Formats: sequence, structure tokens, C-alpha cells
Amino acid sequence: MKSPLFWKVSTLLGCILLLLVPLFMVGNLISERESYRNEVENTLRQSTSGPQQLVGPLIAIPVTEIYYKFEEEKKIEHKRSYMHFILPESLLIDGNQHVESRSIGIYDGQIWNTDLKIKAQFNTDKLGQLKGETMTLGQPFIVVGVGDARGIGAVSVSKINGETLSIEPGSGVYGALSGIHIPLTDKALEPKTFLLEMSLNLAGTGSFAVVPVGRNSEMTLNSNWPHPGFMGNYLPVKHDISASGFQANWKSSWFANNLGGWFDDRETPEWSAIPAFSVTVATPADQYQLTDRAIKYAILLIALTFMAFFVFETLTGLRLHPMQYLLVGLSLVLFYLVLLALSEHVGFTPAWIIASLVGAVMNGIYLQAVLKSWKRSGMFVLALLGLDVVMWFLLRSEDSALLLGSAVLALALFAVMYLTRHFDWYSLSQPKRPQPPAEPDTEAMRLWK
Repeated sequence: MKSPLFWKVSTLLGCILLLLVPLFMVGNLISERESYRNEVENTLRQSTSGPQQLVGPLIAIPVTEIYYKFEEEKKIEHKRSYMHFILPESLLIDGNQHVESRSIGIYDGQIWNTDLKIKAQFNTDKLGQLKGETMTLGQPFIVVGVGDARGIGAVSVSKINGETLSIEPGSGVYGALSGIHIPLTDKALEPKTFLLEMSLNLAGTGSFAVVPVGRNSEMTLNSNWPHPGFMGNYLPVKHDISASGFQANWKSSWFANNLGGWFDDRETPEWSAIPAFSVTVATPADQYQLTDRAIKYAILLIALTFMAFFVFETLTGLRLHPMQYLLVGLSLVLFYLVLLALSEHVGFTPAWIIASLVGAVMNGIYLQAVLKSWKRSGMFVLALLGLDVVMWFLLRSEDSALLLGSAVLALALFAVMYLTRHFDWYSLSQPKRPQPPAEPDTEAMRLWK
């Protein structure tokens, strides 16, 4: 407990723990600013439309069925109503998506607009299977459901068997499904099969999904957004992503998804839970996510800096006060605050460069006075800039971040081991003994011999 080395190390650990307080405050500030950005996305969603999931087209037939139950030994007649759905034999969708950014203050959000061309082929033979003495059928209609009806734009439908069909608002089915419906006339249902061709303009924010209701379904989507997030139940069978956008193609059949089973029973399906092709207009790692990841390396940066100062003290004999350690540590914490403030205006990489240079200037001037040399100060500043460069690569290379971080720690440890390989650590651990007072020169005090 009386060893100077013990108290030195304990003091440095105390300084690091003390610096956790401002680091925690900066971390809370990052979360707060990110929540402001998320509020902008919610505002855009409320002002335009939210995520969209396209269900259909499919034929819906209102059915009223009479059935009997014995109650108290009496045959009682009951009625129940439900929707019977006829799914298309084939479904082909071709989409062209345009994504644009909208700004509210200093924050951005994305809105997308998709032009869809839909081809669905139906077999009407299944209508005859529903007819019976106990069943009454209503007028069939085509259902096209969406997640948010506010995003529906222009809609057009081709003629079926020479019949021009009207487009009505609302899905017309039970359950919480927004969309449109198209009443079918008897003339349109005369042929055994018919092909429905329609175009639909759909706008939204976040994800865009299409339920593959066809016995064989295929969707192709072209977009100008270079950061797609392929999610959901089905990945595209092929995709091409470039700086100018992406193109993706999905395929599925009932053999793979058993989607016909979702509509076999007489209960209304849970529309939002049906498996779908899905892609999200994903926001790449923004300045808040990158700054939050960077601050997780702050303790490593501070510890390496303090270790460098400690080795310098050990080798040169120049003593640094704990307050000097603490001030340099605070300048490293300030780096993250400056990075956050600048990244909201100039982007993450320029903000990283500027914050690194600001920290270099501050520490360079301060360390020149502390270390009594511009040369020593310059070496430490270059080392700090080198650590900033390594940290930037750590953030940008997620796949090799562990490898790069391990290499940095190994090099730092090797440098300490190499520089102190001949140092006698016992000399530091022993308390300094007081020097005995010098004996007075009696000869000099004599006035005569």
C-alpha cells in the first residue's frame, strides 16, 4: 500500500472512472438526438402514408350458409356469413420505385412512390363448386388490399371480356384491410379463365411488401435507392445493388409457401401476418449510429493514451500530475461531442476529420508545456491522430472490426513491452527513502586555523 507504483496506477484508474461520467452524458445526448430524427420519420409517416403490404388481387365471394344444430333434441336452423376467396392461378408484378428524401430542420426521412403493373389470371370453375341448396352467394368482386389507403394513387383496370369494370374504395372484406375493390359482372365471369391487368400507384414510407397469392407468383422491383433491406419471409432469388439503385426479383409457389391454406377456412385471415415478399427503404448507418458505435471505443482510446503517458513518465523520469491526465482525457471526451455536433451538418467523415484536428491542436499546445518539448508533443499528437484513423477504420469495417481491434491492442502491448524491457520495475515500487541531512563543513566555519 505504500508503493508509489500502486498509488500511481490507482490514481489513473480513478481518472478513467471519473471520465465515464461525461462519456455517459454524451451517450445520452446521442440517444436524444437520434430520437429527434426518429420523430421526423414518424411525422412523415403520419403526413403521408406508412409501410405498405399489397394483398391481391383475389376474388372475394360473400357466402351465406344455412346449417342445423340439435339443441334440446330440436333441430335448430342457423346462418353464418363469410367470405370465400379464389386466388389467382398466376400473379406477375412489375414495380418501379422512386425514393426521395424529405427534410424537416436538419433531419431527413425517405418517402417512396411505386408504379405497379399487375397481371393475375383466374380460373372461374371454382365458383360452380360453391353452389348448393344451403348456400347463397353474393356478387363476387376483386379485392386489392394495401397497408395504408392514403398511399393509393392512380388506379386503372383493363376490360374483362369486353366489360369495363368500376373501381370502388375500400376492400369490401371483413377485417382490418384497407384498399380497393372491383365488382364483377356476370358477363365478366362467363369465360372459364380471365386475365386481370391493372396498374396501381402506391406511396409509402419504410417497407414495401407483396403477398404472393398466386399459385405461381413473381415480382420484379427496380428502385433508385442504393440501400435496400431485404427482409420478411422470402429473399429475392436474384438482386443487383449499385450506387444508382437496386433491382430484385422474387419467385414463389404454393408448393413452397402453402399460401392457399391461409384462405381455405371460413375465418377471415390475419392480413398483416400473411408471408410476403418484402423490401425496406433502409437508412444506412447514419451519424448517430456511427457516433454511438465510436463512443464504445472511448475507454480503449483513453486507456491507450494514459498508458502512453505512463510509459513516458517511466522512461524519462518526468512526472505528470493526475490533473494533467484528466485534462487530456476530457479533450478526448470532447472529441465525441464535437463529432456529434458537426456530423449533423457536414456528414460523419468530414466531422471526424475536423474533430480529430481540433483535438490535435488542443493537445499539441497543451502537451508542449507539459512535456517541455515540441518534439515530444508532436509525437503524442501524431499517435493520437493515428488512433483516430484506426478508430475510423474500425467503424467502417464491421466484418473485420474484431481483427483490427485485436491487432491494435497487440501492437500497443508489444510497444510497452519493448520500450520497458530493460526497466527495473522494483525501483518504482519501492518508496523513496529520505536523504540524511548533510553534515556541516566544520572547516568552513572555522575563523582561524
